[in-house]
Amino acid sequence: MTGWRPNWVEYVFEAFGLGLFMLSAASFGVLLFHPDYVPQVIPDPLIRRALMGLAMGGTAILNAYSPWGRRSGSHLNPAVTLTFYRLGKVAPGDVVGYVIGQFLGATLGMAAAAALLGPLLADPTVSYVVTVPGPAGPVVALAGEIAIAFILMSVVLILIADPSRARWAGVAAAALVACFIAVEAPLSGMSLNPARTTGSAMAAGIWEALWVYFAAPPAGMLAAAAIHRRRGRAEHCAKLDHDPRYPCLFCRWSHRRLSR
Repeated sequence: MTGWRPNWVEYVFEAFGLGLFMLSAASFGVLLFHPDYVPQVIPDPLIRRALMGLAMGGTAILNAYSPWGRRSGSHLNPAVTLTFYRLGKVAPGDVVGYVIGQFLGATLGMAAAAALLGPLLADPTVSYVVTVPGPAGPVVALAGEIAIAFILMSVVLILIADPSRARWAGVAAAALVACFIAVEAPLSGMSLNPARTTGSAMAAGIWEALWVYFAAPPAGMLAAAAIHRRRGRAEHCAKLDHDPRYPCLFCRWSHRRLSR
């Protein structure tokens, strides 16, 4: 930790990015699932989940390639930050700052959505877009979350390890999020993110099987990182889009570690 200092700008940007994601999820959740809106014209839940996936994938792309996302790396997920820490790309103090920022962002983003959308967001058909296990139960939800976390992190690590393809990591991650919402959501609600689940749970007061969403995403992503490391692949950076115009605390940390 010698020479490390808090990186407050990145922590705030992580909070802002996940807060924006929560506000988007809540808004599109009302539009696509509240009975007064899209369900009147598109009753098929699969089509509406696909539209929700496109909306959230678009929000993920906006975050990844925005100025705030390019500065912080657009982790927006404690499991992602923990995985990059395990790979030696994030300083321990920054892990704490990022995770606190992510949980605050999710909570404040959903609080803002609740203030704006009120009873529409609280309606049982939307229920603050909570992530809870589907009819198959928490064990199946756990397996589903581990699988999608493993797939997403595997793809991201493969892409960022190759500088010629690294810029597409954010697009690939967003596309996977869109697919997972359409296909996997009936199993677990499609969280991938302990902070995202907590933000909705706090607003709704629904804490069903919370352990699933704290255990599964880190388990799946850390497994992907272990395989990635075993194959001897080196990550370029812990950012989804490493734009040289923006300072990079991850590269600074890596260089400091290697120079010791």
